[in-house]
Order: sequence, then structure tokens, then C-alpha cells
Amino acid sequence: MNTASPKEHAETRFYNAPEDEEFILESGVKLPELRIAYETYGELNEEKTNAILICHALSGDAHVAGCYPGEGKRTGWWDEMVGPGRAFDTEKYFIICSNVIGGCKGSSGPNSINPKTGKPYGLSFPIISVKDMVNAQKRLVDHFGIEKLLSVCGGSMGGMQALEWVVSHHKHLVSCIPIATTYKHSAQQIAFDEVGRQAIMADPDWKGGDYYESGPPSRGLAVARMVGHITYMSDESMDKKFGRLLAKEKLGFEFETEFEVEGYLRYRGDTFVKRFDANSYLYLTKAMDHFDIQKDHKLASIFKGVKTRFLVIAFSSDWLYPPSQSKEVVKALKMNGMDVTYCEISSSYGHDSFLLEFDEQTRLIKHFLDGTFRKIEKHGK
Repeated sequence: MNTASPKEHAETRFYNAPEDEEFILESGVKLPELRIAYETYGELNEEKTNAILICHALSGDAHVAGCYPGEGKRTGWWDEMVGPGRAFDTEKYFIICSNVIGGCKGSSGPNSINPKTGKPYGLSFPIISVKDMVNAQKRLVDHFGIEKLLSVCGGSMGGMQALEWVVSHHKHLVSCIPIATTYKHSAQQIAFDEVGRQAIMADPDWKGGDYYESGPPSRGLAVARMVGHITYMSDESMDKKFGRLLAKEKLGFEFETEFEVEGYLRYRGDTFVKRFDANSYLYLTKAMDHFDIQKDHKLASIFKGVKTRFLVIAFSSDWLYPPSQSKEVVKALKMNGMDVTYCEISSSYGHDSFLLEFDEQTRLIKHFLDGTFRKIEKHGK
């Protein structure tokens, strides 16, 4: 267990489920083996009441904070939020972050080796859902002997996981912090994901998902990331950052990078290809598109009998997961008389705000977690 300050070092570890413990997916298919990559920060107290699970977004992983030895200053994806004195204070809390199943950073996914063939699964890997991701996380939490998480938190796809924790395992959860997220994808959100998937599958190098020996569909995955990144920013943030600035002195109407924003998107696409698996992109976006905690029920009825405390955070300029979607969740929670706080942070960064607006999120989350933990100490689990 890594108990060092995340500023000192980070270490990825692995949980392999015992062979005699079946892991059945929501589809009814048995996952041949369950492997979860995870990192921990801080120390689990004797009562095991200070554990917090942080769930990552689409392109994230278990490396939420700190630096790996020998890798210089490259830090985790939410490093400003996790550490001593930070929002998720590692001097008070035990932080867990795991790579979702279906991902490509160590947990079971399309790029994992199929024990039957000795080769990567590719598209033979079973379809997974957000609920499957959460049930896998529950296995990891059980592995630590934690009966109840103090909180589960996540932004974007991580927020979907946080909400699913409440639906599936609220008895094992004290509080929940969903950020910049939704309880189901709209038609527009599904449409953007489909454009990305089609870009990948249209790349000749995709080869029906069987590209691990020949090389990835780099062009298709880069385009998918470019499309996705446009949705993560706001019109205002893009205009401030790039406007109509030219990468060249003279506009020549050539079909190459001329505007600064074009170069930026291509850079984002090219760097993403180096760290992410195209098949995982397909699997995870499909899981997000199918996510719907209300299913055929009214949203308010889903939270009936739930005692979990909530801090719901949205951002004013987020048009991918607009505040209106968070407010629908808040309304359903309030209809059940639940303890919920809603905060909409004014920001020009769009959906990326949850990765950039550290100060206000820190104040909100710190206060919320401190209050939640005091209640635990006063009244017990």
C-alpha cells in the first residue's frame, strides 16, 4: 500500500480477482479474468472510515496524482486536487483511484492478453457498461476490507461512475461528489461519440480491431480525439486561446495547418494516439452512451431510500454536460429529501473546467468532506 505523499512518488499496483470468484458482466457474460490497475495515496485508518474513491474520465487512468520515479515532473491527471492539504487531503484520507475495466492502462480491457489465445482480445473482449466498471471497483474496495467508502468522486465519465455507485451500492457509501456529468447521454452527446467511433473504424489500420501486431489506427484515433477535444472546450476559451491567429504569416488557403487552432487540435490528436488504445475508446464511449440510471423509471424513484450525502458541481460554460443535466439530478435528490448541495462554478473553460478550476473546487470539496467525516466520527458508520 502506497502511503507516501503523492508529491514524493506514485506507484501503480494490480488487483487480480481469485480464479474461483466469477465476475459476471451486466450482459450476463463471464469475464474470464478480472485485473484492476490502481494507485493509493494516504493511509487507511484503523476503523477504515476515511477511504475515498476517485473515478477517472474517458481518457484518464489510475494515475490521479504524484510522479513516477525517474519520470521528472510529469504528474497525475488531477494532481492539484490530491495531496497533503489539498481537496482530497492525503494527511486525512485514504485515496483510491483505479483504471476502469475496458480501459487500456493495466485493467482488463481489449488490449489485455486473452489467456485462451495468448494475444490481445481486441473486439472479442466482452461489451462492458458503467455498472460493470463500478462493480469491478467494488471488488477492489472489498479487497481493502472497506465496508463503507467515505465518498466517491469523479468528473465526466467519472461522475457517471459516482452516480452508479449510489444506485448499485449506496449502502456502502456515505457521500457522493459527481462533477460535470449527467445521468444519461443526450442524442447530441451520443452523436459526438459516434463520429469519433466512425473515424476510428474508417481507418484502414483498424482492421476490425485486430491491429495489435501491425500498428494502431493512428489517424482515426487522432481525429476522434480532435472531435472530442472540441467538445471539452468552450467557444469563449477557444477564442481567447486562439482566435483567428495564423500559424503562418500569410493565409494561403492550403490544406495544411494554417490556423493556430488547427495545429493545437492536431497536436492533441497525435499525443493521444501515443497513450491510448483505439479499441478502448470504442468500448468506453459505448458504455457512456448506454449509461442511464433511470432506465424505464422516473429519475426521482431511483434515489428512493438512499441516505447518501451529495455535493453536485457543474460549470457555467460546459456545453457537453451542461448545468441543466446536473440540476435534473439535484431536483430528483431533493424530491427524496436528501442532503444535497449544488454548486455551479462560473468558468470559461467549458467541460475541461473540472480539470482546470482547482481553487473553487478545492474549497467546496474540502468543506464537504470535512463535514461528512465529522458526522461519521460523531454518529459512527
